Amino acid sequence: MPNYFTENSDLRFQFSNLDIREIVKITEEDYEESLYYDYAPVNYEDAIENYRKVLEVVGDLAGNFIAERAADVDNEGAKFADGKVEYAEGTKKNLEQLASAEMMGMILPRKYGGLNFPFTIYLMAVEMVSRADASLMNLFGLQDIADTIRKFGDEDIRQEFLPGFSTGEYTGAMALTEPDAGSDLQAVKLSAYQNEKGEWFLRGVKRFITNGNGQVLVVLARTEAGTKDGRGLSMFACYGDETVVVRRIEHKLGIHGSPTCELQFNDTPAKLVGQRRMGLIKYVIDLMYRARVGVSAQAIGISQAAYEEALKYAKEREQFGKAIINIPVVANMLFDMRVMLESNRSLLYAVAKTVDTKEKYEELIDRLKVKGEPVNELTGELKKVTKIANILAPMCKYVVTESCNKIAYDALQIHGGTGYMREFKIERLSRDARITNIYEGTSQMQIVAAAGGTLNDVLADIFSEKENKQYEGGLSRLQNFLKEIRVIFNESLRYVLDKKDTTFQEVASKDLVELYSYIYTGYLLLDEAEKDPRKKFIANRYIINALSNARRNEESIKNELFSDLLHSDEILI
Repeated sequence: MPNYFTENSDLRFQFSNLDIREIVKITEEDYEESLYYDYAPVNYEDAIENYRKVLEVVGDLAGNFIAERAADVDNEGAKFADGKVEYAEGTKKNLEQLASAEMMGMILPRKYGGLNFPFTIYLMAVEMVSRADASLMNLFGLQDIADTIRKFGDEDIRQEFLPGFSTGEYTGAMALTEPDAGSDLQAVKLSAYQNEKGEWFLRGVKRFITNGNGQVLVVLARTEAGTKDGRGLSMFACYGDETVVVRRIEHKLGIHGSPTCELQFNDTPAKLVGQRRMGLIKYVIDLMYRARVGVSAQAIGISQAAYEEALKYAKEREQFGKAIINIPVVANMLFDMRVMLESNRSLLYAVAKTVDTKEKYEELIDRLKVKGEPVNELTGELKKVTKIANILAPMCKYVVTESCNKIAYDALQIHGGTGYMREFKIERLSRDARITNIYEGTSQMQIVAAAGGTLNDVLADIFSEKENKQYEGGLSRLQNFLKEIRVIFNESLRYVLDKKDTTFQEVASKDLVELYSYIYTGYLLLDEAEKDPRKKFIANRYIINALSNARRNEESIKNELFSDLLHSDEILI
């Protein structure tokens, strides 16, 4: 009976080595929650044990039930008829089980029926669900929509919507994208207007909306007539009632269990979430932190499943009188997949903790302000961690989702021709992997988002601190390699900045962001290798490969191998 938590040694390693004491303390309001809820933790150790038990439950559900239904869900898919969307039978059962286990409100406060878990712990559940069925993550993982209502809505809106999310009565959708507003959300046209009573209504079309048939929709709409940029957009919550028409669902390459809808809003009653004009410039940007890292967790789950399939097949498949795992070129592929998977998981949970810290500081500052207590020092810390989160979240999504596609590709390659057949799980995993580096911002948009922090070297203090740390034995050699990569980065950055050419900076940003990611991830792995001898292999192989890749990145920048892009309009015509 597989349990996707207890059997996954690397996920358990990440959990056991989490240092989220400050995050948990703020989440539990200095453990005063235990005064009102007898099941709330009384201290940090109690909280961690509670998290462990819940993750074991999710691991059991994922390994023994959700994974078993995944192939049928993929074959059946979500259906659309007579204007109604219906989930596959397996999806319905999965949602019922998760709701019965009280997992649909993991990150919501207890007062609304939730578990009040930190974001980092929730992402571990997202990873396991995604490993079992990536399409289900797009329903289970939309708890962030409820949390957006919690963070920015007033108490009336919270009381109206949030308990239904916790019980599983509601699933949600984030209705942002439109036919002419994909990555450029400033171009959103769907309008919101008020009647004489001041009530809000929505009118317009949204497209490519994941789970657009959900009972509760968070909608980005234009409230300020005559505006054309993000400053005219506000956020709304509404029900997916009869005024919201599902015009079609998309026929997709993968994640068939997750319906992707085109929606038409016909004077739909809605509630304003937060303040007018803040929909894009504050609320959606905040939501995107979690969306980016959430899709990264989905990608890790798919990567784990693909690696497991490849390893199993390589052990069982015999060619030339031996299992193909004993063929060096195949074994080398599996080594690379394992290193990529574990280094990405290290990156994911480090970034999740950073996002968690940012959000908990925001909550604590709000509480202290209500009490009239000073917040200057904490505000300074928030600014620091926000700068770091601003670069790490998009960097993480870029690195992890691109790697997910590579791992799935190589896993199918190890299967050979059989992997191309529908009978093998890797065929589905390869299709599911492909969306991860597209939705919630393509890889190219993640590079754009991470470029500013990279050009400003916002992680410089972190890297300098790591360079001054004393690593023992062979780890000091790896530290020297990371120092060399940082020299390469600094020289490449100086070369780019000295040109004083913004266009050149933009086309060089991919190589710079990758260089930055090698250093950050490399030091994460070095620190892990101090704690667990097994991690020394991961750190060694990752850092040596990173140094080789860093030299290629440097050559690309300094030799201006991409300089033809500067004149692409002339070349491509």
